[in-house]
Amino acid sequence: MSGTVDGLLVVDKPRDWTSHDVVARARRLCDTRKVGHAGTLDPMATGVLVLGVGRATKLLTFLVGCDKDYTATIRIGQATLTDDAEGEVTSAPGAGGLSDDAVAAAVVTLTGDIEQVPSSVSAIKVKGQRSYHRARAGESVDLPARPVTVSRFDIGVLRRSTLAGDDGQDLAIVDVDVEVTVSSGTYVRALARDLGTALGSAGHLIALRRTRVGGFGLDTAHPLVDLEARQGEPMPVIPLADAARAQFVARELTADEARTIGHGQKLPSAEPGRLEPVAAFAPDGTLVAMLDESRATARSHVVFAPATS
Repeated sequence: MSGTVDGLLVVDKPRDWTSHDVVARARRLCDTRKVGHAGTLDPMATGVLVLGVGRATKLLTFLVGCDKDYTATIRIGQATLTDDAEGEVTSAPGAGGLSDDAVAAAVVTLTGDIEQVPSSVSAIKVKGQRSYHRARAGESVDLPARPVTVSRFDIGVLRRSTLAGDDGQDLAIVDVDVEVTVSSGTYVRALARDLGTALGSAGHLIALRRTRVGGFGLDTAHPLVDLEARQGEPMPVIPLADAARAQFVARELTADEARTIGHGQKLPSAEPGRLEPVAAFAPDGTLVAMLDESRATARSHVVFAPATS
């Protein structure tokens, strides 16, 4: 892989880039086709995009399920087709007379374990086709609600202003800065939509920045322009073992146990009943496998074969 180690490359995704665009650029910068990401960001969004390089692509499936932090700005007073600023306005009831207390009360109803209907332009498949393809083709998309957890929904600054309405009249809007911590599968666009509805108006997202995925925050993220400036040099990849230790519970194996797991065999679980995946390390610090210790006998989710030259 021309000097690039197996591991995670955490990118601060720029606005107007798709996650696929960033992966394609990282493949060139890392000089390998084996690059993937741990959960997409919409083109309008910026922030933490975790990429797996080489054998670390096997870690991505475990990172997708991590909780995430976002900062966002929600506009109350307008709805859009896509529940964000990229879509055309579909209704504009306005937000005149909206109080700070009303916003705070509505946020409470959207905090904790809730049932959320995903945005119609999500990537969820409906009869074999992505929902966003159907929605943008003008079809009516009816997605079922799904359980998600919003463990933090903090309100920041509220800004009241007016826009020129289609009827020539001023439209009162309120832009609300928020910070949220959400479980995997939560759509911040849908939170914006539902906050507007809860306030008796409409809402959509006008800015979104992901600040954390699991144990990886903006402090570990590299702006894409900085990575481009380092083209031809080794990329700042977090090595595979270090990445696993940063995110997962670690189990230290003996040399015999490492060989057993490496050959696809099973071991007794160190802590039976543990639901989260466990990173298993050989005595030399090498990541051997990701283990499932939910039962008395541990089995491998995935085994990391030694790197080949």
